[in-house]
Amino acid sequence: MAKNIEPKLRKIGDYLQLEDDTVFIIPEYQRPYSWGTDHCDKLWQDIEDFIASDSKDRYFFGTIIINCQDNDTKFGLIDGQQRTTTFLLLLKALLVRINVAIGKTEGDEDSENLCRGLKERRRRIMGILYKAETEDIPDKPDIKRDTEICSGISILENYSINEHYKTELNTILQSVDYVEAESKVIKIPRKQKDNRYTNFFRNFKYFYEMIDSLSESELNKMAKAVTDSCEVIEIKSWQVEQAITMFNSLNSDGLPLYDADIISAQLYAEAEKQGSVDKFKVLWKELLDTIEELKEAGIANIDSILMQQMYYVRTVKKETVSDTGSINVTTPGLRRYFTEINKDLLNHPIELCEGMINLSKIWLKISNYPIAQVLFKFNENTKLFLASFFYRFKEEDVTEESVKTILESVLRLFTIMEVVDIGYSSSNFKTFLFGEEVKFVDPTISVEEIKADFDKHISEKWSRDAIKAAIKDYDKHMLVYLNEFLFAKEKGLDFSIGAKYDIEHIMPYSGKNLSEIRKDADIESEEEFRNIVNKLGNKILLEEKINRSIGNEWFRTKISTRLGNRTGYIDSKYPIASTLVADYKNVNKPYWKKEDIITATEAASERIVKFIFGF
Repeated sequence: MAKNIEPKLRKIGDYLQLEDDTVFIIPEYQRPYSWGTDHCDKLWQDIEDFIASDSKDRYFFGTIIINCQDNDTKFGLIDGQQRTTTFLLLLKALLVRINVAIGKTEGDEDSENLCRGLKERRRRIMGILYKAETEDIPDKPDIKRDTEICSGISILENYSINEHYKTELNTILQSVDYVEAESKVIKIPRKQKDNRYTNFFRNFKYFYEMIDSLSESELNKMAKAVTDSCEVIEIKSWQVEQAITMFNSLNSDGLPLYDADIISAQLYAEAEKQGSVDKFKVLWKELLDTIEELKEAGIANIDSILMQQMYYVRTVKKETVSDTGSINVTTPGLRRYFTEINKDLLNHPIELCEGMINLSKIWLKISNYPIAQVLFKFNENTKLFLASFFYRFKEEDVTEESVKTILESVLRLFTIMEVVDIGYSSSNFKTFLFGEEVKFVDPTISVEEIKADFDKHISEKWSRDAIKAAIKDYDKHMLVYLNEFLFAKEKGLDFSIGAKYDIEHIMPYSGKNLSEIRKDADIESEEEFRNIVNKLGNKILLEEKINRSIGNEWFRTKISTRLGNRTGYIDSKYPIASTLVADYKNVNKPYWKKEDIITATEAASERIVKFIFGF
């Protein structure tokens, strides 16, 4: 007979105190440990404020939802893994500091009661973290015996396919002191200072350092308050679907419940029901690993991939177009769409995963194409519609040639959006794109037909002269990428945006030599300078290292040969910078004047407007 839901108000110390054969479990579908030191700081301040209030009540830390498995020997943390993990780290930091404090207070007659209290706290915490019996715990720290107690006991096992550092918590808990823990934890490559540590150790370190500011008496109070005066409502369920339903409606861990968390939990539950959970775990891990690369490149995350999936499905099902042909641009929330409006999607966890893996791999592949690199700098909404087109392909069939026309068409439209006064929500953009998306998803419709739609729409809605005038007045950064790309294409030069770059002002917009530079440039006033220095013709892409090296130097210094350890445009791989070096190499005293900026701005404007309108 199925058990009922069992809610119980419990002290933190009692909640974390498990039987010998029981362990907390982080299920496969759960998010990674995401709490940062800001969350720990809030937790710490809450506990400190509670202690200072001298309240007789207990402090409430929300609801924990547990799915009981394997004859109640495994407690799956459905909601509460962030708090549970953090409380374990806090208890470990308290224990390490208590061990030191006992040594300081022992033998001091005035501190006899305090020392006794600290020893009680030590036994209480070691009983929680290591399931040790009171009689087995030495009264005072003993390195050999403490090592035996700490080793090999696991209170929490992490099976999350999203967690990259599954063993990190146990590494910290099984270390006797801070030094041992720091020597054993993972150090993330190419990261500096605290960034090289995982969230687990950073948070443990935070608590360890905060506790160091407490007196022995305050430490004793803090440890007692954490175990005996802080409470949670523990809700036990014996049906995973029931637990996940509660998980969907309750979120008390202080961290937003992301749509992807809800959706992945339900996909996991469905895969388990269908007997395909092992395959799902493999696919979901592959999806997240691929998306991790996209996140590092600033291209997409799991929520954006799910959003692109939703746009695609809605378009295929004709949910955005009425029977009369009118376009519906109202978009439901991601969670509501997957869990209420189109719940059937979650009945196909394997197919859904495979589709999103394919899409993610396509994004990775096209990120190497120069035009895609430029497009990624524009409005994020470009990706929603491009993804629908990419669903036509298997990743291995994608080539630059097969997607170039659509990428160019979308880029042309969003370039216009960058320079006109109306935004994405205008019917000239959003409504048009929703209508075209129907063709994007239909493999029977050629890219030539789609391009013709964009050509017609652009020529009917905007004037070439008006757009060119707007580009000539443009003073932001977005079009700098496009101009550099189009210049390279025009000159037959290689182009790639790269990882570390800056927007360089050829004529500096600040610096110590500014008045002389303005004078040499034939600029008569501060107002005239401000009106011209941010024009498109005065901006180029430049490697970050080179830009930092030349600073706000004169133009002739920027394009000259290397001076000592310094570098300049001569070392740049970007097409406009290298072309400037070639153009001025035989000029004795080169200057970059007002007229040069006007000429370069005119050329850039003509280049871009020709790209947009085709003539």
